[in-house]
Parts: sequence; C-alpha cells; structure tokens
Amino acid sequence: MKITDIEVVYLRLPVIDATRCDGTQDTLIVRVHTDEGITGIGEIDSAPAVARAVVETHASHSIATGLKELLVGEDPFEIERLWHRMFQGTLYYGRSGPALHAMSGIDIALWDIIGKATGRSAAQMLGGVYRDKIKAYASLLMPDTIKEAAALAEKYVGLGYRAIKFGWGPLGKDERFDVEAIRTLRSVIGNDVDLMVDIGHTWDAQQAIRMARRFEEYNVFWIEEPLPPDDHAGYAQLADAVDIYIAAGEQESGRIAYERLLREAHLDILQPDLGRCGGLTEGKKIAYMAYDRNKKVVPHAFKTGILVAASTQFVASMPHGFLLEYTVSESPLARQLVSNPVRFENGYVHLPDGPGLGVEVDPEIEARYKA
Repeated sequence: MKITDIEVVYLRLPVIDATRCDGTQDTLIVRVHTDEGITGIGEIDSAPAVARAVVETHASHSIATGLKELLVGEDPFEIERLWHRMFQGTLYYGRSGPALHAMSGIDIALWDIIGKATGRSAAQMLGGVYRDKIKAYASLLMPDTIKEAAALAEKYVGLGYRAIKFGWGPLGKDERFDVEAIRTLRSVIGNDVDLMVDIGHTWDAQQAIRMARRFEEYNVFWIEEPLPPDDHAGYAQLADAVDIYIAAGEQESGRIAYERLLREAHLDILQPDLGRCGGLTEGKKIAYMAYDRNKKVVPHAFKTGILVAASTQFVASMPHGFLLEYTVSESPLARQLVSNPVRFENGYVHLPDGPGLGVEVDPEIEARYKA
C-alpha cells in the first residue's frame, strides 16, 4: 500500500466570533489517500491557513519541506518512520507549533488507514483496548452570567453527564464572581458529579494558590490552565501548595514539551490535544511518560467528532485512561460533521465498533461549510 495524495479541507461557520475561545467555529480536516482505495481521516487544531500551508508547501531544501511531498509514495503502515520523516523534513521551521499540528492530523489519518486495512480499531492497533467505555465530561464555555451557567449545568446533568467543566468567558477576572460561580454550580449538580474549571491563563501563582484553597470547599476536581503556559515555576509553586489537581498542556506540541511540564511544572494532569501534540503516535509516548510517573492524562478535544473519535481510541488504549473531554458546543461542525458520532450514554462514551477511528464525515455537511 502506498500514499497517493494528502488532502486538506478547511471548514468554517459563516460567521466567526474571534473574541470567543471556541475551536468549534472552524476546523481543518485531513484525508490521506492510498492506492488501495483506503482513505484515512484526521483533524488539525491550529490556525487552519497556517497548518494547511505546512502540508501543501513545496520543498525549499532537505529540512524545509511540505508534509505532502514528504509522504506521497510512502507506506502508511510505517508510521513511526513516517513521523520521523515529517519531523526531520520540517526541522528548519518546525519542531513545535504549526508543523507539529499539521503532522498530528496526518498521523491520526494514518492510524485510521491502518485500522481500516486490518479491520481493527485504532485502539487495538495502538496496543490494545483497556476499556470499551470511558467517562466523558461535558465541556462548556462559561456564559456571561452564573444563572446561565447553572441552567446549563442542570441540563447536562439531566442528560446523564457525571462530570462538567466550565471555562474561559468571565472566569478568572473577578474572584468574587469565580467563587460564587463555583458555589452555585456545586449546589446545582450535587456532590456526585465532578466539577472542573478552566481559568484561561489569567492568574499568577499567588492568586491561583489563594483561589484553589477557596475552591477546595466545593470539591473542585481540577483547575485547568490558571497560569500562562510558559510559567513553569509558577505552576510548580501552585501544584506543590494545593490539594486540587492542576491540569494543563493543550498549548504544547511534542513529547519534549510534556516532559518539561512534568519535570518543571509539577503538573498533576497532562492535557495533550491529539490534533496538536503530534497525533496518536506522539500522544501514546506522552501518555506512557506520564504513566511511568504516576500522573494522569486527559486529552483536550474541543473540535469536531473526528477529534472526539481519535481521543476515544487514545483513552481506550491507555492503561491509566479514565476520562474524556466531550464538547457539547451547538456548532454544526461539532454536532453534525461526523455522520456516525461516538455514542454517549449514561455518562460514558463507547468505543466505536468500526475499524480505524470508527467514524466517517458527512459529505453534505462538509460541502456546506467548506471555505
């Protein structure tokens, strides 16, 4: 089997609100085509035009080459060698950021091909299925008012979710608002539902320590990204001072960055995004690096059903996998792009029955939102 083409497709809603940290407003999907008629799909979480250029650009020299030119004619089963080929071929402008993001989507598509060609799930091909259902948390952007947040929390608990996260929006900007929001949400969802909060990089270490101690009263499961991504010393100070789990890492790409988060930032929970970190190949290495240090991994996934499917396969194949982010955005890209989405039922997502990622793109939705 040989790769014959790599296709990147930019999808976006007619109107994008760039003031919102909402990754479901657009996306970049990847198709890797082969000479045996098997096509793999993947998804990139990045600035779409930039990542698309990484795939499609022509070679400048041996370590400044586009990903498509590096992979056409190659065997998709040689996935480790192809990952290395992409990394070395983009060394001059890559090693992190958009180059790794673009590699991620292609890598996901390669695992989809391998699964489809063998009739097995990507989780099986990654090493085996430790679980066929995974607890999923409802991932929501924080609305402007606590009343709106409480109504959403009540709705999703009613739909069966046993864990909920609110993030960004007004959170992190007013301490009294934050405490009242957490107090109200806990009163609405009760004590048996996990509650997480994403602060969106707005605090410093001292404020984060103070707020974490106030949140402890309301049994917050984790605080996500309270500090700027590069404040490793601040994260270490915070994680060492409080009992609440500290989670971060969606901004990073490549396992070296995650090793630093464990070593320098003392994080409790790593959150690699498979559409950014290097795909399933690099994600598995990150997961086992955390496993060896007895740290948790919960992948970030705030895009479409493609990334949800990849994340489901990933967590199912991890010995310490226990939780999955499940965006409940009403964006048609999040809700409708995949024609056979990963099934959610009674608080859990279920590993798809089909081979590869186990999902397919709806051609009508793709055509409607193709930019």
